[in-house]
Amino acid sequence: MRELVKQRIPFEREILDKDDAIRVFEEQGEFFKVELVREKGDARVSCYRVGDFFDFCEGPHVPHTGVIRALKVLSSSNAYWKGDSSGIPMQRIYATSFTDRKEMAAHLARLEEAKRRDHRRIGRDQRLFLILPEAPGQVFWLPAGMGVVNRLLDSMREKLERRSYQEIRTPLILNESVWARSGHLDHYRDNMFFIESDENRFGIKPMNCPGAALVYRSDIRSYRDLPLRLSEFGHCHRFEPSGVLSGLTRVRAFTQDDAHVYCRLDQVRAEVVALVDLVKEVYGEFGFEDIQIEVSTRPEKSVGTTESWEQAEVALVEALTESGDAWSVNSGDGAFYGPKIDFHVRDALRRSHQCATIQLDFSQAPAFDLYYATEDGGRERPVVIHRAILGSVERFFALLLEHTAGALPVWIAPVQAMLIPIADRHQAAAAEVADALRAEGFRIAVDDRREKMGYKIREAEVARVPFMVVLGDREVEEDTLAVRTRGKRGQEILTTAALADRLGELTKNRSLTP
Repeated sequence: MRELVKQRIPFEREILDKDDAIRVFEEQGEFFKVELVREKGDARVSCYRVGDFFDFCEGPHVPHTGVIRALKVLSSSNAYWKGDSSGIPMQRIYATSFTDRKEMAAHLARLEEAKRRDHRRIGRDQRLFLILPEAPGQVFWLPAGMGVVNRLLDSMREKLERRSYQEIRTPLILNESVWARSGHLDHYRDNMFFIESDENRFGIKPMNCPGAALVYRSDIRSYRDLPLRLSEFGHCHRFEPSGVLSGLTRVRAFTQDDAHVYCRLDQVRAEVVALVDLVKEVYGEFGFEDIQIEVSTRPEKSVGTTESWEQAEVALVEALTESGDAWSVNSGDGAFYGPKIDFHVRDALRRSHQCATIQLDFSQAPAFDLYYATEDGGRERPVVIHRAILGSVERFFALLLEHTAGALPVWIAPVQAMLIPIADRHQAAAAEVADALRAEGFRIAVDDRREKMGYKIREAEVARVPFMVVLGDREVEEDTLAVRTRGKRGQEILTTAALADRLGELTKNRSLTP
């Protein structure tokens, strides 16, 4: 590669007729490229030549190989053509290049930090979850991880109760006729799992929307009932090829923190303002302050009238303007059933993640024949606002682990304080302190294993426990605790009551650091 860089070989673009491109790649024996050209190529195909190498590529490229001043092969891995495990096995090579070595060194440092923060590594080290070959793309939550998830959902429930949401739970499996009615059979069949029972075919839900629609339809609704806010922490399943499954970020089974708000068109603005406020409250609680907001407008193919789309888009824009946040427009990228707002957050490594979404849906009400009684005795269809704040709980958990490098805030951490007795004679005192703190509702663990102190301290550091509490002869005699705080040097001497006060304050204030 370095020899090619020295030769300053130009990258030359060639535009070929599709049939000519196929013929060239067939003559070269590049049958994978033949397949790609047939699938993705337009009538005219963009290709690039660099020396003897000819490739199907849109470009643009740098002018010549001499521009590449720094390059590095990072790794290789086994792969399958198009991610299909039944396909042809291949070798994937990862590499990177930059115009100078300083830029590359900074990039490689970021990659190393990303490895250190990888949620799969943290999940293994802290015993939070498992991904096993017996259940590809599905999560085995371990006690510590399950506790974090429960506290996360409890926090969401508390916020939703303050905002007059009503929580529902809908079945995991619905008759195929429901999915035909919702449009999923036409648009989402390949991503669904199906089963047959009693000569009927059922779909395992990939989304919670149809279930919420059936709940709405189960009763007579009046304009007085609107807005009706139905929330659901629904368990969904979507087929993903085995080649793209990755930890908690690409799974086949996940929990979605959905809600469907049924309202009048003139109520949309106020509801969206409230939802934007909810998004900022939730993400701010975890230190995500850098949020980019994007409004996606009507695509070429859509349902609903032009008037309703225009009113909805105006309502979204007015709501964002009222919220005082900066936002941008992504023209024509709305869903076919309505415009939407997407929220992108940046983590500690400045990586952007699409998380929360607020979507207006003009298709659900007519598809499921949803109405409400108007004040004058008539009938109108409600506007449906679909929103997810965390999105996939699993994916948000991964984002949170990588953003904090596993150092979760005290209020949500699996263990808030680890008590480490120095010797067997200190275990009774440690147990007494643990019982006192647990009685006040704190999550306390005692490491009373017969291991060296250095080993036990190192274990607590790997687990990123907010407080390590060491008890020896002096602490037992003086009825005090030697407390080490995560992220700080040295230790301080506290009483059990003082430690309880600190834990209580950090939990109440949802502090990010101890």
